[in-house]
Amino acid sequence: MTAFDRLSNLSSVLSPPKTCSAVSPEDIPVRPFKTTVVGSGNWGSTIAKVVAENCIERPQEFDQKVKMWVFEEKVKGQNLTEIINTKHENVKYLPGIMLPPNVVAVPDVVEACKDSDLIIFNIPHQFLGNILRQLKGKVNKRARAISCLKGLNVSKDGCDILPGVITKELGIACGALSGANLAPEVAECKWSETTVAYTLPDDYRGKGKDIDKVVLKHLFHRPYFHVHVIDDVSGVSLAGALKNVVAMAAGFVDGLGWGNNAKSAVMRLGLREMIHFAKLYFPSCEERTFTEESAGVADLITTCFGGRNVRVGRYMAQHKVSAHEAEKQLLNGQSCQGIYTTKEVYEFLSYRNAIDDFPLFHVTYDIIYNNFPMEKLPERVERTDEKY
Repeated sequence: MTAFDRLSNLSSVLSPPKTCSAVSPEDIPVRPFKTTVVGSGNWGSTIAKVVAENCIERPQEFDQKVKMWVFEEKVKGQNLTEIINTKHENVKYLPGIMLPPNVVAVPDVVEACKDSDLIIFNIPHQFLGNILRQLKGKVNKRARAISCLKGLNVSKDGCDILPGVITKELGIACGALSGANLAPEVAECKWSETTVAYTLPDDYRGKGKDIDKVVLKHLFHRPYFHVHVIDDVSGVSLAGALKNVVAMAAGFVDGLGWGNNAKSAVMRLGLREMIHFAKLYFPSCEERTFTEESAGVADLITTCFGGRNVRVGRYMAQHKVSAHEAEKQLLNGQSCQGIYTTKEVYEFLSYRNAIDDFPLFHVTYDIIYNNFPMEKLPERVERTDEKY
């Protein structure tokens, strides 16, 4: 069976239910929007699968080809891009999941993003700077972006969310996607929710001519992947980054065998510190993003029970190894974002002389970077005042 035949079959299988409304004539863009996913880990490959399915279903709205930038590496002597483009499977990072044949792996990030209308960033956030340097001045000036990254950009001058970094470096508007989304479950079409945050830029060109909230809903929403689109880009970005710090601590108490009561205490403390951090340093954030959206408390719960950060924290406690050693042993070359975000948050709060106001963030840093005994975590987070 040819790739075209498979594409046709997939289109019929994935056709929208009768309850879905068709694209109205005024919604049809001047030309179909072209989409690129930058990143091909398990979450990057999963998002590529999601959007590729929707591109098949909406040929008037989206170009059929979804480019996915792949950091080229050898798998059993063969280039990973070649494997993806012939077997339609990311055998290293998303094994056992068939990707739609309209996902095209590209080893050159500039080539992958050239002429794209929407660039979806989905890489470990510590590599973002290098990618942006390669793309600067080489992307469509009218392109838009969505960040699926989990992290912060910290310096002595301040703390930036990653969509802001993308906008600053590439000159394009950028939103965020985050939620209670374990990649393998989404890839297997198990029902979940996510939050997309996007604010129309000042140079918005109008309906059918530019990416807007309706277009983003059409691109990401699936019968098994429900999307809620909001305005709070800062809130979604912060929640996605900070929950990984909390999940590391949840992993510690898991590995120590302290049970669900202890884990619930960590999650409560963590949510409180997440909201306090957002209110203090990003006052435009909405608290309901943390308490009502999938990107907030739902993602925190999922990450503390099933994500890679809690697994690394648990492994550290059980095997008495460093965070980086646990990452190496468990993640098959992928990154544990909580290790890096914990350091970024600590550095930022230290610059502000505010680290003592965030006891859970502080002790998590000390456990990862200063070999502080995990067993003493409770005494470090015991409430001694009522600041918030």
